[in-house]
Amino acid sequence: MSATDVVHALLTTLFAGAAVYAARHALRAPGPAWRGRVDHFLHAAMAVAMAAMLWRPTLPRTAHAVFFTAAALWFTLTPVRRAGESHLVATTRRLPYALGMAAMVWMLRTPHVMHHHAPAVRESSTGSLVTAALALCLLACALRSLTRDMPTLRTVPDVSDVLPHPRPYGPF
Repeated sequence: MSATDVVHALLTTLFAGAAVYAARHALRAPGPAWRGRVDHFLHAAMAVAMAAMLWRPTLPRTAHAVFFTAAALWFTLTPVRRAGESHLVATTRRLPYALGMAAMVWMLRTPHVMHHHAPAVRESSTGSLVTAALALCLLACALRSLTRDMPTLRTVPDVSDVLPHPRPYGPF
Protein backbone atom coordinates (compact mmCIF):
# COMPACT_ATOMS: atom_id res chain seq x y z
CA MET A 1 0.00 0.00 0.00
CA SER A 2 1.48 3.32 -1.05
CA ALA A 3 1.59 6.47 1.04
CA THR A 4 -1.09 7.99 -1.21
CA ASP A 5 -3.39 5.05 -0.49
CA VAL A 6 -2.83 5.49 3.25
CA VAL A 7 -3.70 9.18 3.05
CA HIS A 8 -6.78 8.36 0.95
CA ALA A 9 -7.86 5.74 3.49
CA LEU A 10 -7.44 8.17 6.39
CA LEU A 11 -9.37 10.91 4.59
CA THR A 12 -12.08 8.43 3.60
CA THR A 13 -12.46 7.46 7.25
CA LEU A 14 -12.68 11.13 8.23
CA PHE A 15 -15.31 11.91 5.57
CA ALA A 16 -17.28 8.74 6.37
CA GLY A 17 -17.37 9.75 10.03
CA ALA A 18 -18.58 13.23 9.07
CA ALA A 19 -21.25 11.70 6.82
CA VAL A 20 -22.50 9.37 9.54
CA TYR A 21 -22.53 12.23 12.05
CA ALA A 22 -24.54 14.50 9.73
CA ALA A 23 -26.96 11.73 8.71
CA ARG A 24 -27.48 10.78 12.35
CA HIS A 25 -28.34 14.37 13.24
CA ALA A 26 -30.70 14.56 10.27
CA LEU A 27 -32.54 11.42 11.34
CA ARG A 28 -32.63 12.25 15.06
CA ALA A 29 -33.59 15.93 14.79
CA PRO A 30 -36.46 16.57 17.20
CA GLY A 31 -39.80 17.82 15.94
CA PRO A 32 -40.74 18.94 12.47
CA ALA A 33 -37.51 20.84 11.79
CA TRP A 34 -37.41 19.89 8.12
CA ARG A 35 -34.96 22.64 7.17
CA GLY A 36 -32.46 21.37 9.68
CA ARG A 37 -32.90 17.84 8.39
CA VAL A 38 -32.27 18.96 4.81
CA ASP A 39 -29.18 20.90 5.99
CA HIS A 40 -27.76 17.81 7.67
CA PHE A 41 -28.52 15.55 4.69
CA LEU A 42 -26.77 18.03 2.38
CA HIS A 43 -23.72 17.94 4.65
CA ALA A 44 -23.81 14.13 4.63
CA ALA A 45 -23.99 14.13 0.81
CA MET A 46 -21.04 16.51 0.66
CA ALA A 47 -18.94 14.26 2.92
CA VAL A 48 -19.80 11.18 0.83
CA ALA A 49 -18.90 13.04 -2.37
CA MET A 50 -15.58 14.16 -0.88
CA ALA A 51 -14.73 10.55 0.02
CA ALA A 52 -15.73 9.36 -3.45
CA MET A 53 -13.58 12.03 -5.13
CA LEU A 54 -10.51 10.57 -3.45
CA TRP A 55 -10.92 7.19 -5.11
CA ARG A 56 -12.82 8.09 -8.29
CA PRO A 57 -11.76 11.55 -9.44
CA THR A 58 -13.64 11.04 -12.73
CA LEU A 59 -17.13 10.97 -11.21
CA PRO A 60 -19.90 12.49 -13.38
CA ARG A 61 -19.22 16.17 -12.83
CA THR A 62 -22.33 17.73 -14.30
CA ALA A 63 -24.83 16.01 -12.00
CA HIS A 64 -22.69 16.73 -8.96
CA ALA A 65 -22.18 20.35 -9.98
CA VAL A 66 -25.94 20.85 -10.40
CA PHE A 67 -26.64 19.17 -7.05
CA PHE A 68 -24.09 21.22 -5.10
CA THR A 69 -25.08 24.45 -6.84
CA ALA A 70 -28.66 23.78 -5.71
CA ALA A 71 -27.32 23.03 -2.22
CA ALA A 72 -25.43 26.35 -2.14
CA LEU A 73 -28.59 28.14 -3.20
CA TRP A 74 -30.56 26.23 -0.56
CA PHE A 75 -28.38 27.63 2.21
CA THR A 76 -28.64 31.20 0.97
CA LEU A 77 -32.36 31.15 0.15
CA THR A 78 -33.76 29.37 3.21
CA PRO A 79 -32.57 31.25 6.28
CA VAL A 80 -34.57 30.85 9.48
CA ARG A 81 -34.75 34.09 11.38
CA ARG A 82 -34.44 34.11 15.13
CA ALA A 83 -36.45 36.52 17.25
CA GLY A 84 -35.38 40.09 16.51
CA GLU A 85 -33.00 39.05 13.73
CA SER A 86 -33.02 40.62 10.28
CA HIS A 87 -33.17 38.62 7.08
CA LEU A 88 -29.64 39.74 6.19
CA VAL A 89 -28.22 38.50 9.50
CA ALA A 90 -30.02 35.16 9.14
CA THR A 91 -28.67 34.74 5.62
CA THR A 92 -25.15 35.73 6.70
CA ARG A 93 -25.25 33.09 9.43
CA ARG A 94 -25.73 30.42 6.74
CA LEU A 95 -23.04 31.81 4.44
CA PRO A 96 -20.27 29.38 5.55
CA TYR A 97 -22.45 26.42 4.51
CA ALA A 98 -23.20 28.00 1.14
CA LEU A 99 -19.48 28.68 0.65
CA GLY A 100 -18.69 25.03 1.41
CA MET A 101 -21.17 23.86 -1.20
CA ALA A 102 -19.81 26.41 -3.69
CA ALA A 103 -16.31 25.08 -3.01
CA MET A 104 -17.59 21.60 -3.90
CA VAL A 105 -18.83 22.93 -7.24
CA TRP A 106 -15.48 24.62 -7.80
CA MET A 107 -13.59 21.39 -7.06
CA LEU A 108 -15.78 19.51 -9.53
CA ARG A 109 -15.08 21.89 -12.38
CA THR A 110 -13.53 20.32 -15.44
CA PRO A 111 -9.77 20.69 -15.26
CA HIS A 112 -8.41 22.96 -17.96
CA VAL A 113 -5.73 21.62 -20.24
CA MET A 114 -2.87 24.05 -20.27
CA HIS A 115 -1.98 25.31 -23.74
CA HIS A 116 0.79 27.75 -24.37
CA HIS A 117 -1.25 30.80 -25.29
CA ALA A 118 -2.44 33.86 -23.40
CA PRO A 119 -6.10 32.91 -22.66
CA ALA A 120 -5.03 29.76 -20.80
CA VAL A 121 -2.73 31.82 -18.59
CA ARG A 122 -5.60 34.18 -17.74
CA GLU A 123 -7.88 31.24 -16.95
CA SER A 124 -5.21 29.73 -14.75
CA SER A 125 -4.64 32.93 -12.77
CA THR A 126 -8.40 33.49 -12.48
CA GLY A 127 -8.81 29.94 -11.25
CA SER A 128 -6.06 30.47 -8.71
CA LEU A 129 -7.71 33.66 -7.46
CA VAL A 130 -11.08 31.95 -7.06
CA THR A 131 -9.44 29.03 -5.26
CA ALA A 132 -7.55 31.38 -2.93
CA ALA A 133 -10.66 33.47 -2.23
CA LEU A 134 -12.73 30.37 -1.38
CA ALA A 135 -9.94 28.98 0.79
CA LEU A 136 -9.53 32.25 2.71
CA CYS A 137 -13.28 32.66 3.22
CA LEU A 138 -13.64 29.09 4.46
CA LEU A 139 -10.61 29.49 6.74
CA ALA A 140 -12.07 32.69 8.22
CA CYS A 141 -15.41 30.94 8.76
CA ALA A 142 -13.67 27.99 10.41
CA LEU A 143 -11.66 30.22 12.74
CA ARG A 144 -14.75 32.18 13.68
CA SER A 145 -16.61 28.95 14.35
CA LEU A 146 -13.79 27.64 16.52
CA THR A 147 -13.49 30.82 18.58
CA ARG A 148 -17.19 31.75 18.74
CA ASP A 149 -17.72 30.02 22.09
CA MET A 150 -14.46 31.24 23.62
CA PRO A 151 -15.21 34.63 25.18
CA THR A 152 -11.71 35.01 26.61
CA LEU A 153 -10.36 35.19 23.06
CA ARG A 154 -12.60 38.15 22.24
CA THR A 155 -12.27 40.27 25.37
CA VAL A 156 -9.26 41.46 27.28
CA PRO A 157 -9.49 40.38 30.91
CA ASP A 158 -9.36 43.04 33.57
CA VAL A 159 -5.82 43.22 34.98
CA SER A 160 -7.14 43.45 38.53
CA ASP A 161 -8.77 40.01 38.10
CA VAL A 162 -5.50 38.43 37.00
CA LEU A 163 -2.99 40.02 39.39
CA PRO A 164 -3.17 39.32 43.11
CA HIS A 165 -4.40 42.21 45.20
CA PRO A 166 -1.59 43.84 47.19
CA ARG A 167 -1.75 43.12 50.89
CA PRO A 168 -1.38 46.09 53.18
CA TYR A 169 1.61 46.11 55.49
CA GLY A 170 0.87 45.20 59.04
CA PRO A 171 -1.25 42.60 60.73
CA PHE A 172 -4.45 43.56 58.91
